[in-house]
Amino acid sequence: MPGSDYTWSLLRQPLRTCFALDTQGFMDTFLTVVLLALGGYALKSKSERRRMALLARHLGEFDIEKMMGSLNEGYLRALGESDHLRRDAIWHVLLTTETRLSEQLQQLAAGFAKLPALPTRVSRLPWPLSVASLSLAPLLPGVLARTSFDMRELLALHAHAIGAAARNEQGLSPRDKAFKISAELFLMQHSCHWFCRSRGIASARLQVRHQNSYAKVLDSVAPATRRAYLALVGA
Repeated sequence: MPGSDYTWSLLRQPLRTCFALDTQGFMDTFLTVVLLALGGYALKSKSERRRMALLARHLGEFDIEKMMGSLNEGYLRALGESDHLRRDAIWHVLLTTETRLSEQLQQLAAGFAKLPALPTRVSRLPWPLSVASLSLAPLLPGVLARTSFDMRELLALHAHAIGAAARNEQGLSPRDKAFKISAELFLMQHSCHWFCRSRGIASARLQVRHQNSYAKVLDSVAPATRRAYLALVGA
């Protein structure tokens, strides 16, 4: 009927208007979320690049990564050697590398200690600290202390722990000493990746590269290292 068609057309107008408004509102919200996500990712990537460049610049002055690789290969060779004379010879050769590595880590920590405080803060949150958040740090000192820690202190802690392990202050056998130094080095690598990216990514890399979990490595370091480490990072 003509009257019914006219009535239905009047009812449909508000429905079309409401649907159009809902669609527009959804699109506005969606675009806002996308823009915020892209902006957050850009800030995160910029912060990560800055931290990686900072650490790489300091590591580039030393042969730390090369010596860590040499020690790892040497330990595996010694552990797989059945002849005790050859095995003892390998352990003896590795002493020099352990000492040099310890010395260079001390120098790395000393150089890093000269950096300003803010660029060396490490986030306890799942994402790194951005330049923008660090610029607000003087206004919110309590928040920064609760959500981050100082990489300068952490590097000094690792340098001291690895030096103690290299000097074998616990009087361990060569085999146990090698495992202890390896654990200390793995934890230091985890700290470096945490500084550059996040704790989650650092733990994933540790698992993939060394087939060891973060918890297992932390349990394998010296008790003094573990206590000082947990007190500093708040993990």
